[in-house]
Amino acid sequence: MAAKKKKVTPLMQQYNTIKVKHPDALLLFRVGDFYETFGEDAVKAAKILGIILTHRNNGGDKTELAGFPHHSLNTYLPKLVKAGQRVAICDQLEDPKQTKSIVKRGVTELVTPGVALNDDILNAKSNNFLCAVHFGRNKLGVSFLDISTGEYLTSQGSVEQVDKLLQNFSPNEVLISKNHKKDFVECFGNQFHSFFLEDWIFQEDYAQESLNHHFGTTTLKGFGIDHLNHGIIASGAVLHYLSETQHSRLQHINKIQRIAEEEYVWMDRFTIRNLELYNSSHQNAVTLLDIIDKTISPMGGRLLKRWLALPLKNVEKIQQRHQVVAYLKDEDEQLNKIQGHIKQMGDLERLISKLATGKINPKEVVQLKNSLEAVVPIKQLAQNSTNDSLKNIGERLNDCEALRSKIKEMLNEEAPVNIAKGNTIAKGYSEELDELRGLAFSGKDYLDKMLERETRETGITSLKIASNNVFGYYIEVRNTHKDKVPQSWTRKQTLVNAERYITEELKEYESKILGAEERIYQLEQQLFEQLLVWMQEYIAPVQLNAQLIAQLDCLCGFAQLAQENNYVAPVVNDSTDIDIKEGRHPVIEKQLPIGDAYVTNDVLLNREEQQIIMITGPNMSGKSALLRQTALIVLLAQMGSFVPASEANLGVVDKIFTRVGASDNISMGESTFMVEMNETASILNNLSERSLVLLDEIGRGTSTYDGISIAWAISEYLHEHPAKAKTLFATHYHELNDMTNTFGRIKNYNVSVKELENNVIFLRKLVPGGSEHSFGIHVAKMAGMPQQVIQKANKILKKLEKSHSSEEVSDKLQASQNEMQLSFFNLDDPLLEEIKEEILHLDIDTLTPVEALMKLNEIKRLLGKKKKASS
Repeated sequence: MAAKKKKVTPLMQQYNTIKVKHPDALLLFRVGDFYETFGEDAVKAAKILGIILTHRNNGGDKTELAGFPHHSLNTYLPKLVKAGQRVAICDQLEDPKQTKSIVKRGVTELVTPGVALNDDILNAKSNNFLCAVHFGRNKLGVSFLDISTGEYLTSQGSVEQVDKLLQNFSPNEVLISKNHKKDFVECFGNQFHSFFLEDWIFQEDYAQESLNHHFGTTTLKGFGIDHLNHGIIASGAVLHYLSETQHSRLQHINKIQRIAEEEYVWMDRFTIRNLELYNSSHQNAVTLLDIIDKTISPMGGRLLKRWLALPLKNVEKIQQRHQVVAYLKDEDEQLNKIQGHIKQMGDLERLISKLATGKINPKEVVQLKNSLEAVVPIKQLAQNSTNDSLKNIGERLNDCEALRSKIKEMLNEEAPVNIAKGNTIAKGYSEELDELRGLAFSGKDYLDKMLERETRETGITSLKIASNNVFGYYIEVRNTHKDKVPQSWTRKQTLVNAERYITEELKEYESKILGAEERIYQLEQQLFEQLLVWMQEYIAPVQLNAQLIAQLDCLCGFAQLAQENNYVAPVVNDSTDIDIKEGRHPVIEKQLPIGDAYVTNDVLLNREEQQIIMITGPNMSGKSALLRQTALIVLLAQMGSFVPASEANLGVVDKIFTRVGASDNISMGESTFMVEMNETASILNNLSERSLVLLDEIGRGTSTYDGISIAWAISEYLHEHPAKAKTLFATHYHELNDMTNTFGRIKNYNVSVKELENNVIFLRKLVPGGSEHSFGIHVAKMAGMPQQVIQKANKILKKLEKSHSSEEVSDKLQASQNEMQLSFFNLDDPLLEEIKEEILHLDIDTLTPVEALMKLNEIKRLLGKKKKASS
């Protein structure tokens, strides 16, 4: 007997058809007043949302089911998206009352981690970037788009450059071609939420066509991106994805910008991580952003992150920011006034984006008007200031007067979120609406009069008129007066001690009121829609206002930061020197116990006399803090902020490199030492004359002598390199102090300590000269190591100091230094010739670390043979 075919209900048939089109999204299927999920989706939804999972037998087939009321969508949707789900919202496309068969349904929006307009999903002070990465032949293209603000950025470059941008912009979702799944993980790890698209989407002609069509242009020259073919392909993929997620109203995305990396300070991803600029691997750690963010508006908060990610290199632009901060810091009253007005504002950028995408509600339109009203006094304050940059901001701000008065005239100040609640359109705007409202809401007087008349005519004293959902308006008569009810009334309901009746007059009145309510709703909706269409023209001016207010907010924040924490104006110029007097670490100084003063330090670096500072000193003495504070002071200055110091003269820095020993990358399957060497190699290969290099305990991941040799070789390389990059090198290898004897621009400093019989006090002050010995055992003692361990360690140390005096090591290093300088002249030896040839023909850029080690092994073998032959 043939197997019985399972019967599928029409509803499930419809569901399956829609689900097939969105296989990788969680489908929220609207059924009546609920959004339902089925099967696998239901299992996921129940787990993420903590709602009940039920089953239903669907034609003998058991299907999982989980749902929630449709009005709770804004509560549940963010939870699903934050859990990394792509959510397809499937709505009823027609009124169920109007159809005899199954209601038409379709996906009206696809919400993904990178494509969201819902306030509960978005974080006010962070962008929500959707990103695409395109793997070209020799370069990568990258594009970032935030649909909630309309920002659209693109760039192209090496893996390192794209990696840095991904760290800077931390996108919420990354699109990649399916063919490059593996490449992406190899280059960037798997911390990004990624989605894979078909390969045909990443084609240049398709991307060009999509972008030109969207912007209504024939060429991308006007945006200055026409030469970035890889960037264009990535940008095209982002745009394609928006249309795929049912987002077609994108008028607010009206330009695309190139990320002009040559204008900003280069920091690789290790530096961004080591300096803990906006996030930290340590729990509860305070980041630089936490300390410096004094912005009030969401737009300002987002821009500050951008400024921190991309500090300026242009001296003039940096000085302009400093001048505004100086002006605002001194003009206390103006600063407070401007900040007071910014406080009155909502998120202008996201509100106007909601208008463009058709997602704005009446309450938000009123909020937009009120935010724009706060722009007016700011415009005046800025225009009247004596600072040119502020004046310029004031002149460019648009008071949007027509827009504000139109909204004021049309909308009720207390307009609701949901237009169906009524009372959206202001009184006096539409005559017809006012009449209808009069009819619908002056009903109470009419009913009171009717009640009075009926009571008089029937002689029933306790008459009551009321209404319910079942049969509308009725007259209630208590049983004691039942016999006085007129013939013309129709009985509708009998209660325990009363009867309910309806009359012709009540019926007529009711249909009039119901008609009026229905018509009021239609009219309000129609008028509101007209307003939204009319408002579209103001998208660009409001976006410009948002950007200008964001800049102003950041600069006011810097002024407040300088006032509260005693920061000074740095002098930024075109020299290559760094001269900081009494510098402090902006984050650590805020974490100190009350009453403790931060120990300040001077740092002087230049390319003539003091290019490399070797800082020795025990662990915990503050070497790392000193390195980081130097980088943070430079960064703050080039962002446009004042700095924590008593004086700072800074030549513009174009690259900041930091390498902190032993930050494990074992999860990626690499040894600490290998990671350290990879990162250091990347620094040495990218040096420039304006670079600032901070090396902290390099070579610690291997044995002591190996470590000393590597640290020595790296320092020598930095000293001899034509870039003469300014370097701070913190180490506890005291042997490196001997380098000053040979290398003129290396200077020794140490972080001083005070010894009191068997105890150590860290003074955290940088003083000239090398430090004599390590205090590792003292630190162990302070950490509470058991007494016998400390005693044993001291004994071993004494023995070791006798057998390996550091003079011996230094003598060996000095001897090897002389030998190295000589050895290059013994090249008449044929074997050395051969090795020389080998080395010269190596292409270092394409050599992997493993191949390099194998090469080295080969050379070692050749030398081994020579040794045997000669012995």
